[in-house]
Amino acid sequence: MANKAQVLYDFTAELGNNELTVRAGEKVTITNQNVGGGWIEAQNSRGEMGLVPEDYIELASGGAATAHFPSVGNAAAPDLSFFDTFNPVAPGPAPSQASNGTDPWSVWNTDATGGSSNNWPAKPEGTETGRGAGADPWGSAAPSHPQAYQGPGAEDDEWDDEWDDAKSSGGYAESESGEGGAMQRGGAAGSSMKISLNNRFPGFSKSGPELYLLSKPLPKGKDRLVIYMGEVGPVWSYPEAQLDCVVADPKKGTKMYGLKSYIEYQVIPNTTNRPVNHRYKHFDWLYERLLDKYGSAIPIPSLPDKQVTGRFEEEFIKMRMERLQGWMTRMCRHPILSNSDVFQLFLTYKDEKDWKTGKRKAEKDEGVGVMIFSSIEPEAAELDPVEVEQKCEQFSRFTRAMDDGVKEILTVGQEHWKRCTGPLPKEYQRIGKAFQNLSSVFTSSGYQGEATLTEAMTAAGQTYEEIAQLVAEQPRKDLHFLMETNNEYKGLLGCFPDTIGVHKAAIEKVKEGDKLVAASKITPQDKVTMAKRVSTMSYTLQAEMNHFHSNRIYDYNRVMQLYLEEQVKFYETIAGKLREAHSQFTTM
Repeated sequence: MANKAQVLYDFTAELGNNELTVRAGEKVTITNQNVGGGWIEAQNSRGEMGLVPEDYIELASGGAATAHFPSVGNAAAPDLSFFDTFNPVAPGPAPSQASNGTDPWSVWNTDATGGSSNNWPAKPEGTETGRGAGADPWGSAAPSHPQAYQGPGAEDDEWDDEWDDAKSSGGYAESESGEGGAMQRGGAAGSSMKISLNNRFPGFSKSGPELYLLSKPLPKGKDRLVIYMGEVGPVWSYPEAQLDCVVADPKKGTKMYGLKSYIEYQVIPNTTNRPVNHRYKHFDWLYERLLDKYGSAIPIPSLPDKQVTGRFEEEFIKMRMERLQGWMTRMCRHPILSNSDVFQLFLTYKDEKDWKTGKRKAEKDEGVGVMIFSSIEPEAAELDPVEVEQKCEQFSRFTRAMDDGVKEILTVGQEHWKRCTGPLPKEYQRIGKAFQNLSSVFTSSGYQGEATLTEAMTAAGQTYEEIAQLVAEQPRKDLHFLMETNNEYKGLLGCFPDTIGVHKAAIEKVKEGDKLVAASKITPQDKVTMAKRVSTMSYTLQAEMNHFHSNRIYDYNRVMQLYLEEQVKFYETIAGKLREAHSQFTTM
């Protein structure tokens, strides 16, 4: 006898993917529990049959659903129940929204530039050293599944059955309390950045920047991150060879004997010109690893949002590929992230064994969170804390103001896009039709001498109809890239408050040094060590500030030139058509 089950959460099927749409509270019949990969086959009361995520339903005779807790690495998660009093309840996933075909800016997604190859400035300004070198962070539906659904093709597969250990990737809003702020992914709220301040679990060690300020430094390895004093202040050591990559050739793959589908992209680095294949969840894994290791020191913008429905539509695949390209280009342009082991692994792994070995090594890395500062070596004297605070405050004011300016461009651009693809072309079409209708009236007069006029009137009307089409197509040629660049900077700017917050927290700890010594909580030598280490953190923040400014100047020069060049072509084309229409009228 088939098992009966109750649906716990809404699930919308992807067309053509053998899935079944169900709603919370609905009763279904289980027809096959052995599908595998986190799926079961079910039949609803209307006789429709398809696949449903197994943890979206509860067997009628099975009692309460079993809760699943992620593990870290290969170790079982410890009992953290005594932290429950202090930890907030994890919110459910934010609803995913598909791009609007005519107005892709109806929802702002963090990340994207439109990406093209070789987007790194020849030499970032001010880096010459003589050595060569969602919620705004500024200021009654059915229940969602508590562990965000990854969608078909996002579960573990035969290529790597440990991909999704210790993480939840999907269209979700996830928050993590801590001194470094929180991350929220999904829609317009996806601006801030989650920062890992501790090694693995809060409460097991010192929290916040003091974990670095008072800890024994990690053994020096090959990860020696040097900061020089350049013309504009502290700067990273930039490599002579510029890393770049191309995200291309999306292909739909299947698994589970064709029952499940996914999109796979080719990523081709310019260092090897050898393509490697990655799915969205692989990019998400890379993002999590970079965030875990470098997020306390380097702002790392989120990936474009996960999407459950509509992800196999051609327009969405093109948009996602473009935004993944933009995200990868920005990572390639950062001298520290692009040279990291995990990023190089992502670009250049040789085979499955090489990938799994590097993946497990990255997940066991102890130099994460604020401990990344132990790898940074400024080659200059300690900085004046007062001067550093002033520069940080100035930069904070600038980024807040820029954030407002970027959002204004996105708002104005969205409104203009809607006008160009809606009412404005219709107005030109109405003008064109009016000219042609009047030409038809003139033709009916029977007068022999007006053929030239009526033909010219008809041509003028057709010209305005052609202009209507040009107006409707133009935003994709110029406004699109301007919007994508500002959209990416909106996400990047949203990361800085968390990064600056880590630095401010460290400075406050150092200011308490005398009190801590007097209370015998630290030694005088500890106080000296803390001051030296906060200087390292200050060098790092200023190097990031200068990296941001140099890339900002390059990016906005590039995108404004492109925008204006396309605008010039657009108006020249219209002027040419109007001149042609004008020439057909007889001068009296």
